[in-house]
Amino acid sequence: MSYPSPLSQPHPGAGAAIRPAPAAPAPATAPRRPRGTGAALIWVGGVLVLLLLGLVAYFVRFLGPGASVVGMVLAAVPFVGVWLAVRIVDRWEPEPRGLVVFAIAWGAIASVAIALGVDLVLVLLFGVGDSWVGSVVQAPVVEEIAKGLGVVLIYATARRAFNGPVDGVVYGALVGAGFAFTENIQYFAVSLLEGGVAEVTLTFFLRAVLSPFAHVMFTAMTGFALGLAARRAAGAGTTLGYFLAGLVVAIALHALWNGSAVFADFFGMYITLQVPLFVVFILGIVLLRREEARLTRARLGEYAAAGWFTPQEVDMLATGPGRRAALAWARTLRGDRRPLMRSFIADATALAAARERALTGRDPHAAAVERELLTRASHTRMALFAP
Repeated sequence: MSYPSPLSQPHPGAGAAIRPAPAAPAPATAPRRPRGTGAALIWVGGVLVLLLLGLVAYFVRFLGPGASVVGMVLAAVPFVGVWLAVRIVDRWEPEPRGLVVFAIAWGAIASVAIALGVDLVLVLLFGVGDSWVGSVVQAPVVEEIAKGLGVVLIYATARRAFNGPVDGVVYGALVGAGFAFTENIQYFAVSLLEGGVAEVTLTFFLRAVLSPFAHVMFTAMTGFALGLAARRAAGAGTTLGYFLAGLVVAIALHALWNGSAVFADFFGMYITLQVPLFVVFILGIVLLRREEARLTRARLGEYAAAGWFTPQEVDMLATGPGRRAALAWARTLRGDRRPLMRSFIADATALAAARERALTGRDPHAAAVERELLTRASHTRMALFAP
């Protein structure tokens, strides 16, 4: 059987038939909180707070408060740039804010704590090993596993917000951005203490200018693999296989990056290998975004056939230019109704994702979510056209 794109998948769930649109929308109900995002992540959040206190104590004890603050300020510069870039990728179907914060916190706190803990254990057991082993073998394996666990936690506890490869790339990128932020604090602080302004300037150029997306790209590969598992409604065993495959790619890219600094001419490898890899990464994201738009159009087209949307609305909701034109039009309405239009776009996109989950058979609550979103979208449309 052939599918419209390599990222498509069979639809074993088939999904319930879409009921025709009523003449008048049903009374609006308050949106329900997605299941599975509460208790588990709250407990993990408590552990993250304790780990954060430990990391703060570690930096103050070994680097001093002054160097730590300077390192944090400098590390914030590339972090903000990366965060803005990830937001652009996530604009089509924004992830829940709580999960965004959790992903960054896991990368910045838990992943770093795990990496430092493993490093301490290895030093106590085996002493200081060869530097290249730590850089090219230990760091990629330990750090990517530590970061990947955060993406797995989101996948396991918030499946409704993990719809496909784009979501996986976003969560993986956020975890990687958080890890790079904390790691950069240490690198910048140590450079300042050991070599002053000249040394920290060079370190800032290497890490904040040349390679701000390194960790983002590594862990995004793990997220991408889990996103494929989510899109294809994979079982536990198959999902584990996807995760391990993505993890191997992440570790390999990480080891290649570190190895280029240890065994080869870093700048030569950077131009001839790392830059092309980054270009491929960007092109891959563009293709993934196009696939998300295609799925949105296909699913909303099914609702249009049942009378819930007009064909013109589907064109508006399923394309970037259409959305921008819709927001520009909403701005001209009485009272500037762009917030309403944003809600309409968000609910329609979430509706398409819910329909896809129903078709793949991986969300038994998709029908209830569909009813809520259809009602909310109908009321938002009425508010948009109200005199």
